[in-house]
Amino acid sequence: EQVNHKKQYNFSRSIYKLETTQPEVQIQAESQPQQTDNWKRFALDILETVILAVVLYFGINAISARVRVDGLSMNPTLQHGEYVLVSRLAYKTSEPQRGDIIVFSFPVDQKQDLIKRIIGLPGETISIRNNEVLVNGVKLQEPYIAQSPVYNGEWAVGEGQLFVLGDNRNDSKDSH
Repeated sequence: EQVNHKKQYNFSRSIYKLETTQPEVQIQAESQPQQTDNWKRFALDILETVILAVVLYFGINAISARVRVDGLSMNPTLQHGEYVLVSRLAYKTSEPQRGDIIVFSFPVDQKQDLIKRIIGLPGETISIRNNEVLVNGVKLQEPYIAQSPVYNGEWAVGEGQLFVLGDNRNDSKDSH
């Protein structure tokens, strides 16, 4: 007769896993497929970045524009050579207001953009006399101008039109 000398263990009690602070060492054999996967992921990351940059570029340019000030007509407010960021959506949600600085195509040469300040709104009469700008007979307060205008005139602003002047009144291609 054989005697079984093996001890019997009862595993019916709770079993706990011993957690260690040492990371498990995993041995991976470097393989060609993993290197190929790394290059594919890298190429995909580059492609995603380029697509995001293109979408952002066109998105930002759809709602805004960067315009270079060319000339002295808006001195002292804007200096020659400065860049300004303008909103393309500003007048989609609101109406132009007196005092707003706008960028628009020069009516005589549509390829040329001008930067001017709105002085007169549709239906108003603009008068310049005695070095003062008057809107419907009321003197316009203009702390932003370089100097008072040295010319005279009177203009009626038609529907769908604006009367604009440069802040450097005497050196500006504008509505006067």
